Amino acid sequence: MPSPVSADRSAAQPPGRGSVEALITQTRRLKGDVDAVRRDTRSDGSAPEERWQRALYDLALYQLEDLDGHLAQLRDGPEPVRAAATAGSPAAPPAPGAPRGSLLSRVGSAEWNLLTDEANWSGELYQILGLDPAGPALTLDELPSVVHAEDRPKLTTMVTDCLVDGRPIDGEFRVVRPDGSARTVHMMGEPVLGADGGTASMWAVLRDVSELRRHRREVSETRDSLRLHRRQEQTEHRLAVELQEAVLPPWRGSLRLPHRGAPALDLAAHYLPAATNALVGGDWYDALELADGATLLSVGGLTGHGVAVTSGMAMLLGAVRGMAMAGTQPGQLLSLLNQLLDATVQPALGSAVCCRYRPETRTLTWARAGHPAPLLYRDGTGRTLDAPEGVLLGATTGAAYGQAEVTLEPGDLLLLHTDGLVSGHAGTPAVDRLLDLAPRFGAARAAQDCVRTVVEEFGGAEREDDACVLVARVTA
Repeated sequence: MPSPVSADRSAAQPPGRGSVEALITQTRRLKGDVDAVRRDTRSDGSAPEERWQRALYDLALYQLEDLDGHLAQLRDGPEPVRAAATAGSPAAPPAPGAPRGSLLSRVGSAEWNLLTDEANWSGELYQILGLDPAGPALTLDELPSVVHAEDRPKLTTMVTDCLVDGRPIDGEFRVVRPDGSARTVHMMGEPVLGADGGTASMWAVLRDVSELRRHRREVSETRDSLRLHRRQEQTEHRLAVELQEAVLPPWRGSLRLPHRGAPALDLAAHYLPAATNALVGGDWYDALELADGATLLSVGGLTGHGVAVTSGMAMLLGAVRGMAMAGTQPGQLLSLLNQLLDATVQPALGSAVCCRYRPETRTLTWARAGHPAPLLYRDGTGRTLDAPEGVLLGATTGAAYGQAEVTLEPGDLLLLHTDGLVSGHAGTPAVDRLLDLAPRFGAARAAQDCVRTVVEEFGGAEREDDACVLVARVTA
């Protein structure tokens, strides 16, 4: 009858885990029963049947210990190991010469009579060592001939300790079969005392544990590999985040530009990470005061995730800033940006919107490259600006990008965003949901309040990608 604690644990566990708990309980109960019978078995009897019986009990306990450990790992084992087990990787083929069949086909017995120098082996031991059952059993002096050269000292020490000091044998060594394949053998044995109290013979049970050791080694190597992969991912994620934070303007609060006079635009922006933190992408937003008094507004991104994509984003953003400072107009700027991507070693695709706002005329000149058009909010309603032609960056060589121009009015609000903001929203089209925010934008006191409204509406979504939003309100 399970205790309330174990019952609560089972209830809180994933499906199937309670069954593993039950198997663990049964295994441990069986271990106790086997050990109780084992203790009642004569350990100093001279009959081979008694020694063999005791050896099988010892071996059964050894097997149950392994089973207990495997079940515990199945229940509580490290996550990387469970993830690797369900990743669909094919099982490794059996090693050459691996014994097949039941448990007893992998267990052999032997007894060496020290008085007559005779050896008595079971047929299974011949199979383990790959020897002809019709041939003679190897004596203790001959046994090292089938043992791996590096492990012979270990075997010699175990046998010497058993024969001279009466210590039980419990250790492993490798054997080399006639076909050249190596097997790992676990040996358990005891000295058998004669009537005079001296060692008359030695018996042993030899178990082929090659497959068990191979599986344990594979589990360990898989665990180490996954831990290394996890550390690399964490390092790359940290580098991508640091690079992103170093390049993008701060978004915790309104964007402050070094205006020479009264600011013509009230600016605010926000970066929304993907639902999975590891997916640091190449989205950017930017607001930059240019030398002629105009303001550059841009959003965009590269496809993909990781350090390489983030560094590519930093390169593009630097190029956008440099060309804008040099007076390049939005359409020509995107054409040059497309050439830059086309010339990079690593092919990449990207999208962008680039706007140039002249405050003296309140004129917005803009171009796009495969990107959602800016949204304009005026007098409590919103609309999408009519978009000029423009393919994705990096999609084709020599692409040309058109420009559009619109005159803004005091109080107008411009919203630029990347694809990730509106992706994955079912029901009402996401752009329509953005346009429906017009009344709330009209009641907002500052651009930062508008950004906060967007984050409240879209920030809780389980986005598959990161996103940026940039809001600019005309103040004069």
